Amino acid sequence: MAAAGNVEFIRARSDKREYRRLLLPNALECLLISDADTDKAAACMEVGVGSFSDPEGLEGLAHFLEHMLFYASEKYPGEQDYTKYISEHGGSSNAFTSSETTNFYFDVNADNFEEALDRFAQFFIKPLMSQDAVLREIKAVDSEHKKNLLSDGWRMHQLQKHLASKDHPYHKFSTGSWETLETKPKERGLDIRLELLKFYENYSANLMHLVVYVKESLDCIQSLVESLFSHVKNTDQRSFKCPSQPLSAEHLQLLVKAIPIIEGDYLKISWPVTPNIQFYKEGPCRYLSHLIGHEGEGSIFHIIKELGWAMDLVAGAGSDSNEYSFFSVGMRLTDAGHDHMEDIIGLVFKYIHLLKEDGIHEWIFDELASINETEFHYQDKVHPISYVTSTVSSMRLFPPEEWLVGESLPSKYAPNRINMILDELSPERVRILCESKKFEGSTNCAEPWYNTSYSIENVTPYMIKQWIQKAPTEKLYLPKPNIFVPKDLSLKEVPDKVTFPTILRKTPLSRLWYKPDMLFFTPKVYIIIDFHCPLSSHSPEAAVSTSLFVDLLVDYLNAYAYDAQIAGLFYSIYLTSTGFQVVTMTR
Repeated sequence: MAAAGNVEFIRARSDKREYRRLLLPNALECLLISDADTDKAAACMEVGVGSFSDPEGLEGLAHFLEHMLFYASEKYPGEQDYTKYISEHGGSSNAFTSSETTNFYFDVNADNFEEALDRFAQFFIKPLMSQDAVLREIKAVDSEHKKNLLSDGWRMHQLQKHLASKDHPYHKFSTGSWETLETKPKERGLDIRLELLKFYENYSANLMHLVVYVKESLDCIQSLVESLFSHVKNTDQRSFKCPSQPLSAEHLQLLVKAIPIIEGDYLKISWPVTPNIQFYKEGPCRYLSHLIGHEGEGSIFHIIKELGWAMDLVAGAGSDSNEYSFFSVGMRLTDAGHDHMEDIIGLVFKYIHLLKEDGIHEWIFDELASINETEFHYQDKVHPISYVTSTVSSMRLFPPEEWLVGESLPSKYAPNRINMILDELSPERVRILCESKKFEGSTNCAEPWYNTSYSIENVTPYMIKQWIQKAPTEKLYLPKPNIFVPKDLSLKEVPDKVTFPTILRKTPLSRLWYKPDMLFFTPKVYIIIDFHCPLSSHSPEAAVSTSLFVDLLVDYLNAYAYDAQIAGLFYSIYLTSTGFQVVTMTR
């Protein structure tokens, strides 16, 4: 008998959907979502088996299995029956394999959801995985790999993995290729289909989480889910337990110089840190990424941008596991920035030193908590397929009452946790990756899977100390309190229902129109300012000048507008046929 949990979900104030937790007799855990206003239904299944579970010498088997499940099932033996049904009824489907999980998801017209879900359920009950599909899907996996060979994102990610402990699953090549799924298994006398069927036994109901998003009532969808997914076998598999950090001392204090495919210089400074998920209510990495990645005056980026060394900067923690994480500061460099790479690295460490000396500030944490709370409670609805794929990952990580909020609302001020992460951002634990075609002819190594050329140099704490000393002398300082953070989110009363915009002011040079929102009643705004400039496009020279003016204006406003963006106020400036337009909106 399935158990329907009476969970008090932490949810956004603006969220009118209904939710129910359901635990099936086979230990498959489900989240049911009812939305009477939706015209699309969606579902996502996360299986706690990913590329880290690939058997030794069969790299990419988890990804290959993901492909094979789309082929056919015992109940629906027609080739690609599931995919055809979805596409013929206004839907889309996809899947992805990550380190510890594999996710399958689809959406479809709400009226066709029951039949679509039945076909989807067969992935996890009795897929065929016929011999005639094996070679074709290996070719499809290999085609993906060949496409990735030209992607610098994939190349650099695999290079980072290559320079890790060989006995850690992070080191593995994960996507698979013709070599790993056809050539090498044959050489070893392995039947890849039999290996696939053996690997599929890991797909046990106790390792699965399902999110279903429908128009119908919760009772209605519960009956459907029980009837379809109770047939998924529970073989009581253990979830994959990843070892801790994949980087040992020999993989730190390194400067890796790599040659990309596409022209451009990039710098990435990273450290292995304690995963933020272990302290998600304190959010130490969120606090630090806010400050290190800030773009206002006194920030790292503001200084290197003014010096003409960088075009952007991103900072934050990321991971594909609960057991390890990396905090990174990444930036796109100019040619001058490439020449001043050591100065930039020194400036980053200089700012980290400032954070340690200046101490942790409760007002900064409270300001971020206020921004996060506003963003969560007044978030816009996203497409059902996006909602189910983002929500399902929370089910594995958080208690049921926190499935909808996840780590969005850090609420416990814990300076000791922030200092703990700050201490981990040290010269002794750093690894630096620099990508540039300027390194051509000076590298002496090649990563085996993507053939990325690279070289390695040691970077000692003493060297970093020297870089700090010769870093730019411009003053670094913490951001001031954000004047854009809202203090009052109450709505103004509108006496009458307004159907059309009304004109509030009219002059020879301007008109001001206004219309209150009569549908959503949330503290949000959308403003369009249309500048009519008669001479802006009267000649090619004028059009180019207007375009340059808009780009320079955006660049000039960046430091000031960054605080507004953090607080949820966004703006864009667009060229129009009669001038330009400024659009301002709340998140």
